[in-house]
Amino acid sequence: MPQKIPFTPALLDSHCLVDCRTPLEFAEDHLPGAVNVPILTNEERVEVGTIYKQQGAPQARMRGLELTCGRFAAMVHEVVAHAEGRPVLAYCWRGGLRSSSMAVLLEMTGYPVVQLTGGYKAFRAQVIDYFETCALPAPPIVIHGMTGTGKTTFINGLDPDQWTAIDLENLARHRGSAFGGLGQGEQPSQKRFDTLLWDLLRHAPAGLPIVLEGERQRIGNISLPGRLYEVMSESVKVWCRASLETRVGRLAEEYAREEYREPMAVALERIRKRLGGQRHAELKGLLASWDVAGMARGLIGQYYDRLYYKHRPWTPDVEIELEDFGEAGRRLAEFWRGRERF
Repeated sequence: MPQKIPFTPALLDSHCLVDCRTPLEFAEDHLPGAVNVPILTNEERVEVGTIYKQQGAPQARMRGLELTCGRFAAMVHEVVAHAEGRPVLAYCWRGGLRSSSMAVLLEMTGYPVVQLTGGYKAFRAQVIDYFETCALPAPPIVIHGMTGTGKTTFINGLDPDQWTAIDLENLARHRGSAFGGLGQGEQPSQKRFDTLLWDLLRHAPAGLPIVLEGERQRIGNISLPGRLYEVMSESVKVWCRASLETRVGRLAEEYAREEYREPMAVALERIRKRLGGQRHAELKGLLASWDVAGMARGLIGQYYDRLYYKHRPWTPDVEIELEDFGEAGRRLAEFWRGRERF
């Protein structure tokens, strides 16, 4: 029988990870770098599960064998092609029959393979534990500022030799505001977000500060996992400023796309009560005439600046102008060097 081994992060770099679960399970979340070679299709898993509940395990396993035995050779060929000479780590939901079946098939052909003890569920438990402890590999620096200042662009433009930049909004596919879902596609599952963030932090060099944007506890439908929000709240805080004209220009440039017109109308309707009837009507008129800059100016004055950071219960450790991203990066580096000296 194939060897069973517990999960360690080193396995992600040494093995070809083969997820034997259904495409739906894989899409919800999977181990970083894994490929999906399902033993059962989505529909077949439902059928076998129903038989298991109604008739018992032997009948369910027999039906599973009937459904899959004709695909065994093709599955092995697919795994070997993905592996490219690397040993295989096969896993399913709990390290049960699906991954053991794949491991046995590979072992029969002489291909090096091990099975993950506890399957995806064991990996997920480690991710949860990581964020509950939230011992980050380097000190975090949290970037705050009003909407339109360009915080995300600033973070992503930082020198990777000096900083580890993590774009939480990109991972969540949401900018964190009423209009934050425009052009972002469907948000990932909570589990997928957690795994992607865990993997980024796993690769973060110990010596480089981790720069993140200040967020609320939720980014769209995604929650910051474990103690991350608390850790960010206790970390070094940078307040970023930009002129009103700069903010209007940056928002207009970001949202002035014809395909955003209808989603913007839907988003505007969602905040109608917060705006009030008159403000909502004004902004709706600007949107109808496709005056994106005018709408951005109105949202800044009538919505964003009233809603966000209205009562900031903390004092920033440093304030930085974001009119020029290069100069802002130098200012941040200067601040951090001075902080490290004390």
